[in-house]
Amino acid sequence: MTALADSIDAFIQHLASERRLSAHTQSNYRRDLASAARWLTQQQLDWTQVDTLAVRQLLAWWHKQNLSGTSIQRHLSTLRTFYAWLLSNNLVKDNPTLGISAPKKQKRLPHNMDVDQIGQLLDHSSKDDDIHKRDQAIMELFYSSGLRLSELVGLDLLDIDLNAGFLRVTGKGNKQRQLPVTQTAIDKIRVWLTVRQQWLGDTTLPALFISKQRRRISNRSVQLRLTQLAKENGLINRPHPHMLRHSFATHLLESSRDLRAVQELLGHANLSTTQIYTHLDFNHLAAIYDSAHPRANRQTDD
Repeated sequence: MTALADSIDAFIQHLASERRLSAHTQSNYRRDLASAARWLTQQQLDWTQVDTLAVRQLLAWWHKQNLSGTSIQRHLSTLRTFYAWLLSNNLVKDNPTLGISAPKKQKRLPHNMDVDQIGQLLDHSSKDDDIHKRDQAIMELFYSSGLRLSELVGLDLLDIDLNAGFLRVTGKGNKQRQLPVTQTAIDKIRVWLTVRQQWLGDTTLPALFISKQRRRISNRSVQLRLTQLAKENGLINRPHPHMLRHSFATHLLESSRDLRAVQELLGHANLSTTQIYTHLDFNHLAAIYDSAHPRANRQTDD
């Protein structure tokens, strides 16, 4: 351990005198390298004996120590910088950390509302004025079709066919997709369209949702109206528009277990993006596999 520690001390001195890094940064580097040195001591290795395989084993050991993905990334970055210094001083022949990636940061599950909260938000409005009729149509359409905020605000009258129960939306990358609309959303949009015509009078405007100032409603206005609607209906948490999209995806997946279909509805290019919206555990996925794969339950002869 002495030789390992001596190299760390020399490196920290380099950080202090030549790179003039703060004491706090030096402490972080020392702590990360000390952790690596402990593992090397257990393996009876020194810095010169570390190869790519050893680095991967070290990453696995850090993972077993319950370090987060972010911490392992930092440890690997420290080790990479340390080996670059060792190499520049001819203390090692190569940098075994090059080309090795740490585990990706775990993506946080998006917040969503449960079905009861959705009902509380959409079905229990205490007001019935024109603004609330518009807001109810907006929020119902969010949850009906899993729209992004920009997609909803950008909708024009010609984008929706209330008789057929479909709408056409332009998503990211100007990609268009066709989405179903629930009957509840259709009913509330029909009510809103009567109000919309009254607000516009003889003015023509393509936007589906507008303000009383006869302009396309803004993203910020939708956010504020959702906050107000949630407050009026007794919801403690302050939902944001994207939370309705999260809820749409989660509830649909819980019922259908069809990731591919929900991917299409959300307009995701990659299935991995859709998986962020799920709360499905491995048992659910395993059950789907067992029921769907033609050879999953096939018994083999001994």
